[in-house]
Amino acid sequence: MKPKIVLGLSGGVDSALAARLLQKDYTVTGLYLSIGPEAAGEEDARRVAETLGIDFRVMDISQALEEHVKAPFAAGYLAGRTPLPCAVCNPLVKFPALLALADEIGAEQVATGHYARVVQNDNRRLLLKGMPANDQSYMLSQLPREILRRVVFPLGNYEKSAVRGLSQGAGLPVADKPDSMEICFIPNDDYAAWLENQGWSCPPGDFIAPDGTVLGRHRGIHRYTLGQGRGLGVSGPHRYYVSAIDPERGTITLSDGSDLMRDKIFCTRPNWIAINALDGPIEVTARFRHARVETPCTISPLEDGVLVEARESVRAPTPGQLAVFYDGDIVVGSAWIERSL
Repeated sequence: MKPKIVLGLSGGVDSALAARLLQKDYTVTGLYLSIGPEAAGEEDARRVAETLGIDFRVMDISQALEEHVKAPFAAGYLAGRTPLPCAVCNPLVKFPALLALADEIGAEQVATGHYARVVQNDNRRLLLKGMPANDQSYMLSQLPREILRRVVFPLGNYEKSAVRGLSQGAGLPVADKPDSMEICFIPNDDYAAWLENQGWSCPPGDFIAPDGTVLGRHRGIHRYTLGQGRGLGVSGPHRYYVSAIDPERGTITLSDGSDLMRDKIFCTRPNWIAINALDGPIEVTARFRHARVETPCTISPLEDGVLVEARESVRAPTPGQLAVFYDGDIVVGSAWIERSL
């Protein structure tokens, strides 16, 4: 008898092909995680399950999403930060929900359609990058070891183009469905409008120059992020960029961007995967936003967090985003950007 596995079935092409691949070795139960009225993929997920002949379940995660993701997301913007909700949701909502059903039905493992890999190294489960074109290890880097121990990523060795082709060949009903690039609970990818509709927003305030000169008015600090250069509506002798956000005064400092480069960054709440703890300086490469660029760095313990010293200056390391540390393809760990030093 094949072992049981619970797969997060979203209604998209990635999780659909993951289900098809997993059927070779597992008895698959597909779990659709419903986020409430904004949910849009349940019927597609159900059609995939029916096509493949797998058990299909639906779980309402709206309350957990509200507590662990939506409210902190809003609070982050009101505090002048730039939140990263998917990286918060994975360890606190999505994977715990999958594991809850797995425990209920007697499945040891869970799976998703993420583009990443896990390997067993001695007694440790390591998280590795997926293929370069669509690696999603950044968003998974806060998963704790106890969750990674039970996770399977069937698409870790595939490029997106291959997933499309295999899905079409398998006759999956969502093979040609467009990818969703939006935050799941944000309609039309307009987070500022969502915040305002929820009653979570800030009043207008002043754009100021580094010397305090008022340059114009902004529409609320929740609409801006560090390093932003578009949509400011301020003209002057040069292009302006957001170089500081002050939630207490409600001001946003604009500059020519020359003050955005940093080489020392303090991060908090680290999650270590490939090491037990950061006991001293180690050499890594780091991603500071969900991009492919990696910067050579030295990371060291500092107070209750991590000091990151970059060999090349990093543009606008942004509070609320992750710094993810790599040793080649291996995710060493990650920590939340708190401030530049």
